[in-house]
Amino acid sequence: MMSEKTGIIQEIDPFTLEIVKDSLVAIGDEMFYALQRTSKSTIIYEVLDYASGLTDSKGRLLAQGNGVTGFLGTLDFSVKDVIEKFAEKGNLHPGDIIITNDPYGGGGTHLSDVCLAMPIFYDEELVAFSANKAHWTEVGGKDPGSWTTDSTEVYQEGLQFPCIKIFEEGKPIQSLIDLIAANVRMPDMTLGDLWAGVAALRVGERRFIETCNKYGKDTVMAGIEKLLDNGEQLTRLELAKLPHGVFEAEDYIDDDGLGNGPFRVCVKVTVTDDQFICDFRGSHPQVLGPVNCSYTALIAGARAIFKALTNPAISANEGTFRPLKVISEPRTIFTAERPAAVSTYWETMLYVTDLIWRAMAPVVPDRLTAGHFLSVCADVLANIHPDTGELALLVEPTAGGWGAGRDKDGENGLVCIGDGETYTIPVEVAETRYGFLVDQYALNTAGGGAGECRGGAGVIRDYRILADEAHFTATFGRHKYLPWGMKGGKPGTRNEVNIISAHGEPEQVFGKCARLRMLKGDVARLITGCGGGYGNPYKRLVEKVQDDVKNGYITLEHAWTDYGVRLDAEDLTVLEMAPERY
Repeated sequence: MMSEKTGIIQEIDPFTLEIVKDSLVAIGDEMFYALQRTSKSTIIYEVLDYASGLTDSKGRLLAQGNGVTGFLGTLDFSVKDVIEKFAEKGNLHPGDIIITNDPYGGGGTHLSDVCLAMPIFYDEELVAFSANKAHWTEVGGKDPGSWTTDSTEVYQEGLQFPCIKIFEEGKPIQSLIDLIAANVRMPDMTLGDLWAGVAALRVGERRFIETCNKYGKDTVMAGIEKLLDNGEQLTRLELAKLPHGVFEAEDYIDDDGLGNGPFRVCVKVTVTDDQFICDFRGSHPQVLGPVNCSYTALIAGARAIFKALTNPAISANEGTFRPLKVISEPRTIFTAERPAAVSTYWETMLYVTDLIWRAMAPVVPDRLTAGHFLSVCADVLANIHPDTGELALLVEPTAGGWGAGRDKDGENGLVCIGDGETYTIPVEVAETRYGFLVDQYALNTAGGGAGECRGGAGVIRDYRILADEAHFTATFGRHKYLPWGMKGGKPGTRNEVNIISAHGEPEQVFGKCARLRMLKGDVARLITGCGGGYGNPYKRLVEKVQDDVKNGYITLEHAWTDYGVRLDAEDLTVLEMAPERY
């Protein structure tokens, strides 16, 4: 490699290059841990609803710490916005930190997901960026928790940070910080999340500079190219193993939160020797309600399933996504433009992933299962904490059932593919921090997803209100269109919320609601769906049906109606089998 300073050709030890490559990945991981350990929001430090990583000076993704799969590759879009606005004009300096949450540009998601980016300089030369993107519990807007299901334009959804500096040469811009504090309901928590993000950026900067000091800048730059080229090479090797051809799928998004819908969405996937092309043309135009997603989210959704198909063990970087091509018209539900509402964008972004999944699953059954509960199944519960007298604001995802595979039952109670390496808030933390009771947290044994291999069970979680009143918002997609089965397997069950009144009101069942008023003693029952089944249910081994009943995954009734096996209620011996089983 030629030294940029001396012009002398240098031979770089391939073993050192490999160490540098792995060091870059380790920096992304260390940034991830730093953000978790310093944040104030449970959705960050418990759920891990964030991502962190490095890009090079061109904005190419180098490494990303595990976290939300839906953020896969959104960091590089954010950094490229920073480069276009500041770096190309010579207006970036050591210590600068830029904040952005623009859903239609580099941000790519919704206003609650705030990205911070920091240029890294070495010997006065811009060499890289550290960046993170985290879900802040509060960014203002018309609703507590900032996201909602009934917004009609982005201006209702919170503060917008249009790729602006929040630190100038290491010094915070206090006027902007004061502005943020004045426009959010929980400034201590919001600013705590800001400072956590800043701490993680500085970890990335420090470690990158240490790596340059140890191995030399030229070696690190060569390591970057090796990292990206290796990612591309390994991905292309996996791409070559996929069946070539054209594969299509279509589905329907329930509604937009305002009563409009359903909305048809579709994809045509073309697999060639060197490209994986996803064409979403023909999907529904952008809609009034907040389920729209933007082009960046479209790319992120496609990247998630592309990664699954081409070996998720390969560290994510720009090189791994070079064979992926995504096509769509402008101003669709997948490519919404300002000022479209995007508050619950994930309900649509996840269909990007699921459509490609559904198109490819029949031809790569060793890699992909039947459909899962899909939605983040997110909720916001706002009340005055009965012990502290202060606003308590729960914002969280919910786990559910995954689809069965060719030779395996589906996973029970796992977060959706968009949430990736994240968790749900523990019961003890939820009760302590938010002032309600969790009456039950159990598996959903509704019996969906019957098959030779059974779909995984969703969950049921009951929140009993202890405050005088509370306001509840939820978006549980796949309420109308169920997780799909494969090879004769049955569909899974729907996601839903039940509101059980303690005051004689009729029970309410829905998939979406906004600011529903609840009173003391009322219960919000969150129910997530079971995944789709794989194969003919009558081919499931009798011993497995007996075990399912014994372990509580299905009932005696389901054993008969879904699997054709009538069991004794006492000892689970077989009393009768349906003729179709013989």
